[in-house]
Amino acid sequence: MEALLLGIYSFFVWLIFIKLKWLPWNITSQVIVVIIPVVALTAMVLTLNVVAPTSGNLRVYKYTIPIVSQVKGRVLEVPVEEGNRLVHKGDVLFRVDPTPYHLDVSNLEAQLALAEGGQRETQESLAGAAAKVAEARATIAQAAARLAEVDARLGLARKRVEQHRELVASGAGNRFDLEQAEATVAELTGQRESVLGTEAQARAAEAQAQASVAQIRQKLGTKVDGTYAQVAQIRAQLDNARWLLEQTTTVSPCECHVINLQLREGAFVAGVPLNPVMTLVEADGQIVAFYAQNELTRVQAGDEAEFALDTYPGRIVKGKVDSIVWAIGQGSLPPSGTIPLSTLATQPPGQFAVKFDLAPRDKDVFLAAGAVGQAAIYTQYGVMLHVVRKVILRVGSYLNYLILKLH
Repeated sequence: MEALLLGIYSFFVWLIFIKLKWLPWNITSQVIVVIIPVVALTAMVLTLNVVAPTSGNLRVYKYTIPIVSQVKGRVLEVPVEEGNRLVHKGDVLFRVDPTPYHLDVSNLEAQLALAEGGQRETQESLAGAAAKVAEARATIAQAAARLAEVDARLGLARKRVEQHRELVASGAGNRFDLEQAEATVAELTGQRESVLGTEAQARAAEAQAQASVAQIRQKLGTKVDGTYAQVAQIRAQLDNARWLLEQTTTVSPCECHVINLQLREGAFVAGVPLNPVMTLVEADGQIVAFYAQNELTRVQAGDEAEFALDTYPGRIVKGKVDSIVWAIGQGSLPPSGTIPLSTLATQPPGQFAVKFDLAPRDKDVFLAAGAVGQAAIYTQYGVMLHVVRKVILRVGSYLNYLILKLH
């Protein structure tokens, strides 16, 4: 762009001073002609670096996801291919032989059914023991009521015996009536002993039933979320076995490309988290460019941006500023007991990263991980000069067609 402007300027100088001779071509005019483009271009470039800063350190970053097997076993199928083929979220990456995990699930399902059946029987036994406790308590209540009735009648009978004795002693009473009253007292006393025996038996039955209830409850164990511990434990083991069975089929967690595919059918995976079998690279990349700190004084989120990637000679990709990462490694100190070195304060100033979002029209542009290029940001200031930066960026993009190699 500078060369084009100098060419236009030179044309007008030739036209005015040489061709038309409107002005004299002497030492003074020659010095002025030389100074004007130098000052103008210097001022323009310095202004452009503020209102439309550019960076030659643009990178495309993509997150990678190491894929490991959650289970161990023999690999039956690897339906994906390494390369640029896009793997969609949910697509099968590989399958492990599920036979042992099916057996574990079936075994635990049988154990759960047996435990639930035993639990129901134990609960029925608990209900029977509780019913016996209630029955014994009812018998005790009946015995208590019967005992109260017999005690009342016995007290009355004893008074009558005393009355008949007094009458017999005074000669006014009948000896037969006295003997009959004494017989009644003896009969009631026997009934009272019988009721006491029944009450004692009922209390013994209650104690035995309560002991059975305690024993059965101890056998059932405590509850976890409303389920007895033994059944809850087997259900948890069954859920884990079913989850492991599901993990025999590993699916893609994202829209990605497969690289570093080392897995083949027939291989054995150990289910170790530190042993990845392939790596996924996300399809959508993150464009980041690095700028000197004083170049970002007027840059704001949402400013228009353009990129000239080396992988796309002659093409301009558009976007917007997402954010500025106002932090670099030189601005942090790791926690330690060591006193920071004084040389840290004399290090040269670093560059801050600027993250970009692609424009809707370029959302489908393939961005290769690690691609480099140039980036230009167009701030809200000096809009008239933005066209100069755009021309410079486009000229640089077309220069990417040149491959300067001698072999």
